[in-house]
Amino acid sequence: MDQIKVIIVEDHELFRVGIQSAIEKECPDIFIVGEAKSGEELFGLLKIKTADVILLDIMFPDMNGFEIARRLKAEYPAMKILAFSADNSTSTIEEMLCIGVEGFISKLNSNSKMLAEAIQTVAQGFEYFGSDISDIISQIYIAKKKTTKVSSEFSEQEKRIITYCHEGLSAKMIANRLGVAVSTVVWHKSNIFKKLGINNSHEMVRYAMKNGIIEN
Repeated sequence: MDQIKVIIVEDHELFRVGIQSAIEKECPDIFIVGEAKSGEELFGLLKIKTADVILLDIMFPDMNGFEIARRLKAEYPAMKILAFSADNSTSTIEEMLCIGVEGFISKLNSNSKMLAEAIQTVAQGFEYFGSDISDIISQIYIAKKKTTKVSSEFSEQEKRIITYCHEGLSAKMIANRLGVAVSTVVWHKSNIFKKLGINNSHEMVRYAMKNGIIEN
């Protein structure tokens, strides 16, 4: 992908300006093609412009980020959604996972480098969750399962998930394939990331191919 086209959906003007400046300075390959301060403005903009990634906040005066994300998935399924919010509650993260967003990073614990990396990762068809978001996803999973076990080796479930990621499947698609919750898939991926000392699916797949865990 030569150039990554991004639309920022954020209702605070100074924050939109700051994000654009930070991203474009960090990565010249990322081009902000539009900005919207509401859901209505976003969908009006999408009638005349297209984007690879929608950088989406959660709270807006006309509709919330969940509604926007659901509509984007229904009307513009090829566009990737990267949630970018100060609301890191378990309910918010779990809802966004169920909708099928490709990434989620925190406004409170991220920087321009991380944001650019997240945009590049989801644009390439992989998922990206900030380390703090991955920790919350782990807590969600543990709370549901009550117990968990971390091994230095990859389990068969983890190997299947790595293979499906290599095939380009999203967490929601993998969950449907395995018959488990989306949060379970993301928890397994977070566990793999911790074992490898990485934080995105792209690096995970590269490692798996290099070390013969999956075939090229």
